[in-house]
Amino acid sequence: MYDMKNLAKLKQLDAKALDAMKAFSAFDKAAMAAGAIPAKYNEIAQAVLVAAALRAGAAITHGTHAMK
Repeated sequence: MYDMKNLAKLKQLDAKALDAMKAFSAFDKAAMAAGAIPAKYNEIAQAVLVAAALRAGAAITHGTHAMK
């Protein structure tokens, strides 16, 4: 089971991979931003980008288990 206390280790990821974490954060915000996808393509593209952000976020939060 995932231990929510590991989220405190996100600061370690910031310290060790600051540029990558900044890039992920920017991607995550852009993928979730209102109006980020033109209405014509919104149904498909929004689903793809939200799924990507969620899966990447899961990798990062689960990655905190590796931080000591």
